Amino acid sequence: MFSAGTESLLLQAREIQDEELKKFCSRITGLLQKEDLGNETTDCLQRLYLIVSATKYSRKLEKKFVDLLLSTLYFPKCPEQVQVLCAAIVREISPSENLTLLFDSIQNTKLLSLISSVLLAQGNKRDEVRDVGLRVTKILESRQPEGQSLRYLLPVLSKVITLSPKVLKEDQINLLNKRLIDWLRYASIQQGVSQTSGGFFSNPWARQPGPITEVDGAIATDFFTVLSVGQHYTEDQWLNMQAFSMLRKWLLYSGNGETDSPDSDDKSELEGSIMSMVSATSTSSRQLPPKERLRENAFEYCQRLIEQSNRSEAAAVDSEAVYQHLFTNIPSELFYNSMLAFEFIQFCRENIHFFNGNLSVFKSNFPNLFKFLAWNSASLISEFVDILPVFIDASTAIEMLHVLLDLPCLTAALDLYIRSSSPTSEKPLWDPTLKPTSCLDGFRDPHYQALFQYLLRTKARGIVKGLTPLHQLLKPMASCSRVVQCAEIVPILIQLFFTVVTEFADGILINQLVVLLLERSDSLFDVPQFKAAVHRVMSSQLLVLCKLHPSLVVELSKELLEFTGTISNIHSKENIFTNVVWAIGEYMSVLYDRRCTVELINKFFEALEALLFEITQFRPSATLPKCCPRVITVLMTTLTKLVSRSQDLIPRVFLFLSKVRSFAENPAMTSVYDNEEDMETILTRATELMNLLKMPSVAQFVLTPSVEVSNPRYHLDTNTSLPLALRMVSQLVEKETGLLPGRGADVTQCTPEDSDLEPPQLAFS
Repeated sequence: MFSAGTESLLLQAREIQDEELKKFCSRITGLLQKEDLGNETTDCLQRLYLIVSATKYSRKLEKKFVDLLLSTLYFPKCPEQVQVLCAAIVREISPSENLTLLFDSIQNTKLLSLISSVLLAQGNKRDEVRDVGLRVTKILESRQPEGQSLRYLLPVLSKVITLSPKVLKEDQINLLNKRLIDWLRYASIQQGVSQTSGGFFSNPWARQPGPITEVDGAIATDFFTVLSVGQHYTEDQWLNMQAFSMLRKWLLYSGNGETDSPDSDDKSELEGSIMSMVSATSTSSRQLPPKERLRENAFEYCQRLIEQSNRSEAAAVDSEAVYQHLFTNIPSELFYNSMLAFEFIQFCRENIHFFNGNLSVFKSNFPNLFKFLAWNSASLISEFVDILPVFIDASTAIEMLHVLLDLPCLTAALDLYIRSSSPTSEKPLWDPTLKPTSCLDGFRDPHYQALFQYLLRTKARGIVKGLTPLHQLLKPMASCSRVVQCAEIVPILIQLFFTVVTEFADGILINQLVVLLLERSDSLFDVPQFKAAVHRVMSSQLLVLCKLHPSLVVELSKELLEFTGTISNIHSKENIFTNVVWAIGEYMSVLYDRRCTVELINKFFEALEALLFEITQFRPSATLPKCCPRVITVLMTTLTKLVSRSQDLIPRVFLFLSKVRSFAENPAMTSVYDNEEDMETILTRATELMNLLKMPSVAQFVLTPSVEVSNPRYHLDTNTSLPLALRMVSQLVEKETGLLPGRGADVTQCTPEDSDLEPPQLAFS
């Protein structure tokens, strides 16, 4: 949420040790004792306040120093800023031992407000709340001398009745009721006078206050409210606004003597108050007690506010234009302002349901809002987790996934945008270790301009394929800390995206998402660890999409054949490749889609057979590529599943599996794989599959079960009879042929990690 400079200051403040703090306090002591209350003292007090407030634990200051701060509060010539800082420092280290503050004789309401805030922070150990309440009410009862304002004391009174509801007596409550009535009902309807002097040659008539106006510009003819408009306000008008701000709390407090807390939301009390207000309108105000008169005035005040609000049309602005500016210009121009970004996204989150149902500009500008996240990823991730689902529907899902995958690239582009918009001599170096000259030149190059404009777009407008040139251009920025930080949150958001989209996606959208995943798995910004993390999420979500829409292996046969036919995909995206091959073996069946023909099965078989042959071919003269045993076992199992549905190919795959066994038994392979367990996995799987193919009907039953069998998944349940039958068949075949190496292997007992009868057990919601 904070900028890099602010975070650095906070870190320094937290790391200051007690000895350093003691020396710094000695320096401030010297300044205060000399009554030097200028800029240097103010700066030192500001630094001290940062130090004592930057840590979760309370800093300890010497009692002599605390007493000096308090005595500075009482110094008649002390500047207001120094007084505020002294009081704030003492509040931060509260409660303090043996703190003594005298305020009985104080007439200055500003000073009394500061001292009261210090006393109320002590925890009411010595009835401080009662003492403050009595002093404040006594001053509120009396007429104030010229220059003193009661509005500094109303917040103190509000705090007092919150901390100790029973501190005020009935006569004090009645008196305050009368004062509130005066402030609410009888404030001036003339504007206040400007506090700035006009000079010797100024026109005195030009400074005469004008009348208060309504929201539509008409001159006010009724009493003043918080909706009344003026350039300057009088003291009683400020008191009117403050009285209204605490009116609800005071009504609950003064009207409910049995309640310990003025914040109680007791429904019956509120209803009673309303009924009292309504009934009071029919009774002469002079005959009512102060409490009822205040309720009557509050009711009239609210009626006046409603009447002023009905003026939602003459003075109203075009809200659509305001929202258009809000969601278009603000994120584009001020994304780097951390505090604004936090407040802006909080505002969106709190009003999410209103925006989603009433504002098309909110949803259409989602690429713009993600600039806040790209630049402030760590501080805004939880907020975006809440608002992301609102942006996702059938019309935005594809572009949204592109936006999420391009977030780190967007961060780099925003960095260049800031640098390019600054004069050359004043370029802000967000990351001093970065030398972005070539990147900046590229940002200004017309050749890349269209791609940067798309990446920095404000509204959703479809997708542009081919950001690879930008990935190459921005490669020097891939290790920038802000880019790396943004890349770390992308897998979380993609996981959330699929959780939302799978709730409504139809077959067409699922097909589009699968094609997008296959294409973008090659086109990601080369941030350290980013590709691997995104590939893990992609691979798990591919299985989810395939399960939701099994027909996609038929409908996307061209794309899947192209993907699995590229041998480089095995090494660059192993998880994705493995799950794609598994999905082909699992769902390329007439059980899932009637369009699954023998010709299509044979086409996939030939492509995967050629691929498996390529990665298991032993070439003494060539360097053997290391391929994960899991990839080989998945390919073998998928081939076996396919031939169980096209049984003319059984002899062909049987011969091929025997060659794979020979490949696994080759002594030369021990130099490629780290341990013998890898080779044992391949050898065992090949043997299991060959045993199954010796009995084609059993193979079809196990590898392509009907719905009645596949739904309960009996072949995975070791407590049913089917695994026992398969184990018995496997043992009979073993006795006759002696094919199993070493111990007897059982295809029904394979774990998800080394078996492809079930998808790999990846965590996804």
